[in-house]
Amino acid sequence: MSSILIADLNACSRDDFVAALGNVFEYSPWIAEQATLARPFDGVQQLFDAMKTVVDQAAPELRLALIKGHPDLANKAQRAAGLTAESSAEQNGAGLDRLSDAEFEAFERINSVYRTKFGMPYIVCARRHTRDSILHDFEHRLPNDTATEVQNSINEIYRIAALRVAELVVSDDRLGVYGRLSTHVLDAHSGRPAEGVAVELVELSDLGASRVVTRTITNTDGRTDQPLIYHRPVPIGRYELTFSIGDYFAGRHTATSDPPFLDQIPLRFSVSEPESDLHVPLLVTPWSYATYRGS
Repeated sequence: MSSILIADLNACSRDDFVAALGNVFEYSPWIAEQATLARPFDGVQQLFDAMKTVVDQAAPELRLALIKGHPDLANKAQRAAGLTAESSAEQNGAGLDRLSDAEFEAFERINSVYRTKFGMPYIVCARRHTRDSILHDFEHRLPNDTATEVQNSINEIYRIAALRVAELVVSDDRLGVYGRLSTHVLDAHSGRPAEGVAVELVELSDLGASRVVTRTITNTDGRTDQPLIYHRPVPIGRYELTFSIGDYFAGRHTATSDPPFLDQIPLRFSVSEPESDLHVPLLVTPWSYATYRGS
């Protein structure tokens, strides 16, 4: 999707407005069409609120049609038939295009069980989750009644749409849909930032292979040039952040044992708030280390 200025959305024709925003809500251009009546918008938040109001005020059958327009997660038949570009990117970003056999079977089960009970697809904003946390969310929601799940589905659709709008519309204001994960390594032995530490962030999984999110090296400030995760939600889930400390101290010719007492330092932690700023620093010597949750 190419970006568009909020001022251009205010000034363009109704047809151009719908063409630009028609698939913010999956296969539901009627939402963008009705939202044109609320123009002009001061910013992207007002635009998104107007689109949400259209959905909130829609007839129940329209809201249900909106829900049923969404694809099942990790469904091979639907993927072969062709998802929207947005849905395909969102599912691929969560790793749903490369599941293990056990994960695929788990997703097939949740799709089938959920549709059987509620008569609609199980919807979750995949970009806010890891594979494990999607399965956990399903188990948490399955005992609900239909009315609760209709509203839960609408809320997840709002999250999906908000991320699409945030990427599409350029405005002075911003939607609060992104988080950030960062780190900082401090050499407590020499009292300076630790430059040149190799860092690897991995998403952990119960049923499938762990997935490398990023590999990088700390700079002169002991930080990474870019946050480990940024300009998107930090997916709910479990992670392992590994620091190559043995190589760092060897490169500085720091006196230590042979082999080094500390070589690779793995920190396992969980993310529960995708839109938050999470900082995981490391304070290290050749013989000890400490960490804490920062922001």
